[in-house]
Amino acid sequence: MTTSPQAFDAAGGAPLPAGARYRERLWPSWWLWLTVLGWSAMLAVAVGAAAGATAGWAVAALVAAVCTWALQRLAWRIEVDASGLRVGPVLLPAVNVGSAAPLDAAAARRLRGVGADARAFMVLRGWVATAVRVDLDDEVDPTPYWMVSTRHPEQLARALAGIRRRG
Repeated sequence: MTTSPQAFDAAGGAPLPAGARYRERLWPSWWLWLTVLGWSAMLAVAVGAAAGATAGWAVAALVAAVCTWALQRLAWRIEVDASGLRVGPVLLPAVNVGSAAPLDAAAARRLRGVGADARAFMVLRGWVATAVRVDLDDEVDPTPYWMVSTRHPEQLARALAGIRRRG
């Protein structure tokens, strides 16, 4: 299984599938996981003091499991291949990918706030400061651009430029 020299896997693990140019999963930051652990521990102590240790541990396990499930569901995948840009379950076909601009933390913050267009499609994660703005090349779609949180904005923009040239 070979990959193109421009292919990028943020996880750095297994090689990318044939045709893939970029892959990333927006896992929550370590501090968010630590917060979940803290909530579970606080609830364990509170419930344990009122209803006994077994109930406290059961509540802690339940809260930790539900929060872990929720955080995993929020960790969307970003993939770029010949078909286009896929963010979670949504696909932007390669023929509609316009220019892509990597955004540093300050530019991303500005575009999330006062500089935002209400018609834009945004996939933002609070634990990821940087992003990419992808302008759409579609006269029919009223969405002017996609803004996608990413920890590797330069690599994602480069991968999008690669499929744009091909498409």
